Amino acid sequence: MNRSKVAEPDRSKETGADFLQLDTADAPPGGLTDWLTGRLRAAVADGRLPVGTRLPASRVLAAELGVSRGVVTDAYQRLAEEGQVAGRGRGGTVVVAAPAVPAEAPAAPVAEPPRPATTLFRADPGPEVFDLLRGTPARIDLTPGVPDLAAFPRTAWLRAERAALDGLAASDLGYGDVRGTPALRRAVAHWLARNRGIRADPDEVLIVAGTAQALALLGRALGRAGIDEVAVEDPGSLGARQHLAHWLAATPPVPVDAEGIRVDALRATGAPAVLLTPAHQYPTGVVLGGDRRRELLRWAEEGGLVIEDDYDAEHRYDRPPVPALRAALPGRVCYAGSISKLLAPALRTGWLLVPARLREAVLDAKRFADLGNPVLTQLVLARLMESGDLDRHLRLLRRRHRRRRDAMIAAIRTHLPGATVHGAAAGLHLMLTLPESPGRSDTELAAAALAEGVKVQPLSWHARLPYPPGLVLGYAAGSAAEIAEGVAVLGRLVRRSRVSP
Repeated sequence: MNRSKVAEPDRSKETGADFLQLDTADAPPGGLTDWLTGRLRAAVADGRLPVGTRLPASRVLAAELGVSRGVVTDAYQRLAEEGQVAGRGRGGTVVVAAPAVPAEAPAAPVAEPPRPATTLFRADPGPEVFDLLRGTPARIDLTPGVPDLAAFPRTAWLRAERAALDGLAASDLGYGDVRGTPALRRAVAHWLARNRGIRADPDEVLIVAGTAQALALLGRALGRAGIDEVAVEDPGSLGARQHLAHWLAATPPVPVDAEGIRVDALRATGAPAVLLTPAHQYPTGVVLGGDRRRELLRWAEEGGLVIEDDYDAEHRYDRPPVPALRAALPGRVCYAGSISKLLAPALRTGWLLVPARLREAVLDAKRFADLGNPVLTQLVLARLMESGDLDRHLRLLRRRHRRRRDAMIAAIRTHLPGATVHGAAAGLHLMLTLPESPGRSDTELAAAALAEGVKVQPLSWHARLPYPPGLVLGYAAGSAAEIAEGVAVLGRLVRRSRVSP
């Protein structure tokens, strides 16, 4: 009888280790210990084994290399005698010093000099400007868009994380649903229903990596649908405009007044879609008025598409809540929200609801972007939302943010009495417009402030149409003392510029 025979693998040839990619085939005959000692010494010298590195147990490394344990222990002993490693008992053998005669070190890279403030605050900022601004150190940071990160609910997050892990099946550690975990999509649907008046099925919710990705996905999907132009508010968020402009051919500006976006001017652009922040317009802080809202919805019913960035909607202090546009006209509104202003931007988690006709195109864009958001973060966030911990955290933030807003307004009255404050009833920032002749442009003022250790954003970054000079100041992330000191610096710079020749 013929029987098939399966050859067994030759285990004797498995003489290599992942550690430092060691392969005994490289060793000279009869020189294993010298070879291993030299390889270890060189790795310590060139930094592959920095001080504090724990070497593999001698028994483990000997087995991987297919050599006697004595070869490894002898090599370790030689390095110990040279003072490069030391035995730490149960802590193993640890690198403690570089060799007495270190290998020639590569030339140190030349550090790029700090970018001058005058270069950073150009009148025509490029797409890298926010990366550069975040990376520029400052004694006092009054840039907008960041909540009180010191208030992050660490205890509640850890409690939710433990609960999520306790209930986690092995299969839950796979790639998951590209739309987001069912638990978070359900939690978001409940959150939007009770906080924003939006009735949505969890299957309509797409979990995304913040509003920035929501805009990128919409840009791709709209481009595929033949829409290459989205109008934007002016003044309006420079960052949002940059994200849309990366994917679309045009982002025509539409003026904003005390009632919000001017729908007559929107009609005049002929743009088929518009990006709005109707609950708390960025940066002016105005709320889309009732008549203007009805006019906008009529424009949408006639065929227009609204992209609603629900920016800062939850952070309100002196006014009643404003319902989301999506609640009134779901078939014509794409709705984007995120956790960045509620918890922390570092979580990179948001949600997107789109009309049915765009859903597949947006889902395709998400699928080919990243296969979906990280699952564990979603499960923890879902528990925070459903347990009520996120609601409690929001109430805490409102109290803290209100006190800091009041501190900034008081400082402005003292140090910048000629400035006009906009958008104080809600949000995480104030917009300041300066007198018509402040003595210098707002970009020059921002550059001068940064030179004195105070970081702000010039209002002109966010306006393409003619608009008074000003600043956009965030108050949520700083203490009352920092806010007062930062505004005092701004006031001194404004006064100094007026008396300069």
